[in-house]
Parts: sequence; C-alpha cells; structure tokens
Amino acid sequence: TTEEEYSGSGFAISGRRILTSAHVANHSYVQVRKHGSPTKHKAKDMKPLELGDIPFKQETVFALGYPVGGDTISVTKGVVSRIESRKYSNSSIELLVIQTGSDARRGDNGGPVVMGKKVVGMSIKSRSFSENNYIITTPIINHFLSGVEETGQYIGLCSLNITYQSMEDAQIRKYFKMSPEMTGVLINEVYPLSGAHGILKKEDAILAIDGVSIGNNGTEEPVDFNYLFPLKKPGETVLVKVLRKGRQHEFNINLELEKLLVPDQYLLSYYILSGFVFVPLSKPFIDDSADMCECPTNEKARMSGEQIVIISKFLMNDTTKGYNHLKLLRVMKVNGVEVLNLRHLRQLVEECCAEQLSFDLENGNVIAENCKSAKEETPLMLEHHGIRSALSKDLMKEASELASSAVA
Repeated sequence: TTEEEYSGSGFAISGRRILTSAHVANHSYVQVRKHGSPTKHKAKDMKPLELGDIPFKQETVFALGYPVGGDTISVTKGVVSRIESRKYSNSSIELLVIQTGSDARRGDNGGPVVMGKKVVGMSIKSRSFSENNYIITTPIINHFLSGVEETGQYIGLCSLNITYQSMEDAQIRKYFKMSPEMTGVLINEVYPLSGAHGILKKEDAILAIDGVSIGNNGTEEPVDFNYLFPLKKPGETVLVKVLRKGRQHEFNINLELEKLLVPDQYLLSYYILSGFVFVPLSKPFIDDSADMCECPTNEKARMSGEQIVIISKFLMNDTTKGYNHLKLLRVMKVNGVEVLNLRHLRQLVEECCAEQLSFDLENGNVIAENCKSAKEETPLMLEHHGIRSALSKDLMKEASELASSAVA
C-alpha cells in the first residue's frame, strides 16, 4: 500500500487530548507542530482550551487554523449567520451546524472557533458544504467526548430509525384527521431494527417528542425534528406523542444507535479470492471514490449485521481478466444465495463444493468462475502481491473461533 500524508488544524482540550477533524486523525501515526515551530513531534505539555456554549446569530467569532498556502497561524473573523441541521462529512444523520460569513480554506479543518476565551465550535470543511465556514457545535463535541470517556471509543449517534414525510399541505393533515392547531410529520416506515418497531406504525403522525411540538416539515419551528435524538445515549427513552386514526397516543421508545447499512467509519475487513478483493462498503470509502454514488448512504439496515459488500479492486490475472469494468459493484448473491455481509460471503465461497462459483452483482452483472481453480489461485496471488493473508484480522479471528468450536 502507499502511505499518504494529511495535514489539518487542531487544538488541545482537557485530559491531555487534541481535538481535530476525523480525516486528519484517521491514521495510525499522528504528529503535531505548534505555532512558530517547524518541528513535528509528539504532543505534550499543552495548555488546554475550554469548551463554551453555542453562540447566537449575529455574534462575532474567530476561526483559528493553518490553511494551505502559509506557515503561520491564521485568524479569520466571522459573524454567525445561520444555525441549522446538516449532514456532516462522516455522518448520515443531520446534526446541528453553525454557518459564518468567513471563508473556509483547506487546512482549516479541525481548528477551534472561539468567542472570548472559550471554544464555541470546530471548523469543518467538506464537499458536503459550500465555500462558507461551517462549525461543529460544542454539544456535538461534548457528546463525542462523553462516549469516548465512557467506552473508550466513539459510540455513534442515536435515531428513531424511521422514515417520515412532511405534512405542510393542509389536505394531508385533514386526511389524517389532524385538527387545525396540530403540527407534525407522517411516518412512512419503521425499520425492523428500530426500538420503535412494533410500537409506532406506518401513517402515525408524530406530534411531539418529550413534550416538544414538531413542525409540519420536521426541520423548522417549533423545533428541528432531526436534532432531538443524536445527543441521547443508547437505551435512553423518549416520549413520543402520535395521532393514529384520529386518536392521540403516547409511547416511551427506547433509542438505539442509528442502524446504518453504510457506516460512517472505515471498516478494515476484506476477503480475497483469486484476484477479487471484497470489502464492506463505508461512507469514507464512497467519499474517497469519485466514481461511486452516495445513494446507499441513506439506506438503513433491516437485519442485524447487514452490510453492502462490493468488489473494491481486481488483482489482475487470468481469472479476473475481462471483469475490471465491474469494480465497485455490489455483490447481491453467491451461487443464488443473497449475501448478508462479508463474513457470510466468505462462508458461501469456502463451503462451495460445486464446479462453478457465481457472483450476481448489481445491475444484472454476473461473474462466473471455476470454484476449485479460483481457490487454488488465491495463495499464488497473495504471494505475487506481497499480501500476508486472504482474510482481514476480524475474519481470521472468526474463522479461528469457528474451528475451535468445531473441534470441541
């Protein structure tokens, strides 16, 4: 593999930690450089900054960072112009962001935005946003830090795991028997893995969450529907008031982590058969692949452990010849059996005793190989390309555990 180097801004916080954006820290080796010094070194003995509250509209803030094109710290003045919910680069849930009038430049990512002596947010820049500077708010930052402190890792974001539509049109509100003073959103689907499954129903109109009324479009006044769940923790409950066939009901719903079919974080799993490299799809993978559509990022998992498995690349040999145009396509079936996840795909391949091995891909594409020849070719391909194993560590561990249980 080829090593890549990324740079960005960051700042020290309590607990001898440095806070920065995901793409900067999503690597195995991180170095820092302080203002005025050309030397890169491990971070220590830095004075932490204190996190403050969300600024109000029209308040003045200052963004600090090291944008590309210079070697000294940059201070940019901006005025808070908008506070709204939008999707972050590494998230499929809409979260609260602050927009300022200042320009965001490459390299500013991860830098602190201050007002007075406190940090009110962190600069974020991605293709999801325009040239204006957007800020991750301190409640989102504190939620992330709290999860890391409690579990040692990022715990994710909670969701009702439903789909819904707005009810801005007066006729649809009348059709579902809403009185003139009622506002809310209409449930289209409750996903099977949702904590609300079997409790809330399709065509329930959600009127309020924890006593707070929901606007007809779900994103404006009285309250932003999307902002009510992510800052809660798994297992916490919300009180949901719905209108069902003209009658009001209230239910306590246990919140679960968002069940993303395409997770927000890289998955380090892989499986190699001959020259085919299979991986589970993740949003960072899509972001790094210009040829991939972002459509799957909106899908929710319907079964536990479900993944989208794709062919990430072809290691060229006689087996893969003629298939290179099928790179990045989803694997739907193996020998006619629907694929649940990468582990399941590997199991179907390893247990195949038929002469032919077929992979049904999206858009009706098919790959067919001689099963025995493809398996025999695998160790030769690994040796040729200097790859240690046909399995990632997580799949190797599962294979070892299965073998141990079979012996026992």
